[in-house]
Amino acid sequence: MSRHRRRDEPSAASVSDLATGRAHEPVLYDEVLAALLPRAGGCYVDGTIGGGGHARGILERSAPDGRLLGIDRDEQALAVAREELGSFGDRLTLKHGNFAAIGRLVREAGFFPADGILLDIGVSSMQLSAANRGFSFMHDGPLDMRMDLQSEVTAESLVNRLSESELADLIYEYGEERQSRRIARAIVMARPLRTTTELADAVAGAVPRRGRLHPATRTFQALRIAANDELEALAEGLRGATQVLAPGARLAVISFHSLEDRLVKNYFRQESVAAENGHGEPSLRVITRHPLQPTREEQERNPRSRSAKLRVVERIGSADTG
Repeated sequence: MSRHRRRDEPSAASVSDLATGRAHEPVLYDEVLAALLPRAGGCYVDGTIGGGGHARGILERSAPDGRLLGIDRDEQALAVAREELGSFGDRLTLKHGNFAAIGRLVREAGFFPADGILLDIGVSSMQLSAANRGFSFMHDGPLDMRMDLQSEVTAESLVNRLSESELADLIYEYGEERQSRRIARAIVMARPLRTTTELADAVAGAVPRRGRLHPATRTFQALRIAANDELEALAEGLRGATQVLAPGARLAVISFHSLEDRLVKNYFRQESVAAENGHGEPSLRVITRHPLQPTREEQERNPRSRSAKLRVVERIGSADTG
């Protein structure tokens, strides 16, 4: 794929823009804490700390001396977490990085083995609310969509440089969009596209609206996944998290669309199936046979939680020492 030139780092005002979403409650908050069972003296990892909602709960439940490592590829999110969680002092360690490298990051920070790990996958409420990040067609802004602002690949570079067939394949694979070829043709005809509104209008002009879902929803999802290499990062993150969990410790993963959830489900099944069949040495035991989903009350309070699914596993055997 073509690569876009690296853009300048955002101004301090951008951090304030990102923080506008901090009032949104963390998804499946009670369920996550019930799954991880934080305790005093434990070492925990939030691989996607965002605004720190789940992290706060883990730190509170593991008082007085439990520690938490918060990782995020978005430096603006880390700035918000640092401000929101500053009262926990040295019980909190923050690290900029992609959770795909969670195994290395956990060891470097001195959190090996971990007593619990959370991965809350996908775009955060803060990122969606920040127009300058370009994640949502609800706000007019640049076609950026990078979770890590040091990355060179933007949605704009993908939209304007990929061929029509490459765009169609990307939108079909990552957006599960049946009208991908029609949408790709419309995008190419409308190029160059620079803003979220321009892209949303191009897609809407090619595909009629059906039901509540905006015609551009799946296209935006596909471009975001591609720009951030999200599925590969998730696959690597699951493997790395498994390797650094202490015996009996749990890994909780929140996903928001079928591609993520399918990947998580299949990995958990693969790593636990030996135990179910009585063969080999499994690394995980599945705790949630079916994913936990937000209650109706939570969905009404927080509409963005509607598609969330939580899956939980427990480490069997010893953490990897390598």
